[in-house]
Amino acid sequence: MLNKKSVDDINVKGKKVLCRCDFNVPLQDGKITDENRLVAALPTIKKLIADGGKVILCSHLGKPKGEPKPELSLAPVAVRLSELLGQEVKFAADPEVVGPNAKAAVEAMQDGDVVLLENTRYRKEETKNGEAFSKDLASLCDVFVNDAFGTAHRAHCSNVGVTQYVDTAVVGYLMQKEIDFLGNAVNNPERPFVAILGGAKVSSKISVINNLLDKVDTLIIGGGMAYTFAKAQGGTIGKSLCEDDYLQYALDMIEKAKEKGVKLLLPVDTKIGDDFSNDCNIQIVPTGAIPDGWEGLDIGPETEKIFADAVKDAKTVVWNGPMGCFEMPNFAHGTETVAAALAETDATTIIGGGDSAAAVNILGYGDKMTHISTGGGASLEFLEGKELPGVAAANDK
Repeated sequence: MLNKKSVDDINVKGKKVLCRCDFNVPLQDGKITDENRLVAALPTIKKLIADGGKVILCSHLGKPKGEPKPELSLAPVAVRLSELLGQEVKFAADPEVVGPNAKAAVEAMQDGDVVLLENTRYRKEETKNGEAFSKDLASLCDVFVNDAFGTAHRAHCSNVGVTQYVDTAVVGYLMQKEIDFLGNAVNNPERPFVAILGGAKVSSKISVINNLLDKVDTLIIGGGMAYTFAKAQGGTIGKSLCEDDYLQYALDMIEKAKEKGVKLLLPVDTKIGDDFSNDCNIQIVPTGAIPDGWEGLDIGPETEKIFADAVKDAKTVVWNGPMGCFEMPNFAHGTETVAAALAETDATTIIGGGDSAAAVNILGYGDKMTHISTGGGASLEFLEGKELPGVAAANDK
């Protein structure tokens, strides 16, 4: 069990608090096109304001690669946050992030004020966790709050380095939720525990499959990586995605599932197309019997039934990766069936970031899930059983 101190364990009245958020939002011509991440950060920010803290916010945005890039400035975020919070968020425009503007703004703060620092990745040291920038950030504050799960798997200055130079480092509400659901679902699940893995590549999910086979009752594999398993078992897969280097690995995993008594479900039929496009010719064939020149683009109707049935009686379900090319409407049905099945079960349903989070939201099932992770890479590493530097850096209870 991960037991970290959170914002609920402290009161920051009169203290300067540096809060690392995830404001990595999409911008078009200086306008924010999706503000979900801003909205998600509000509960933690409001709690710190309500305490009477002096709230200093920081985040990265995009990949400026260690130099000031005006189009990746957080200035528009300060404007929108001011509107969302109903109070001024003062923007400290320093190319070096902690510069004269930031120092003056922090110096002038009253209890309950909010300041936003410039993009932390304007500094080269940020992604290398360099000491100088970590000390600069720490020099502004008495307390550090990390609420950025999306970067928790990276050890950077603004989420890990800074904690070495402050006495109090805690997690915010968003981080707490990720730890509660993702971390503890995997380590201490209510059973039956079912994991559904999809997406294109076996290679990117190796450690996840390995770790989950030690923990789950049922493991479902769909998406592009299922064809590597089909070929490994002697099937023909046409021009479907396949990683030939991982055929033996696939067989080893099938064997491991047997040894562990884990039910491993692979697709029994496949929706195939003669071209990678929505309006190609389509047919349904048994998995492992895909003719030359055709490729698997989604799970078939029999497989949909089997997968949907497998989650009916589950108590915990973790899902990472779509079942097919859900961006094309004709090949979204498998992913949609799984989403619908999860929406109907009374299990704790946890969606592990990235494409599966996007799919669930696009298909309109977002509000039916217990928890949708905000971090793609970070959630994968949690599912691999790795310790995340951004989580580890917070004080233990």
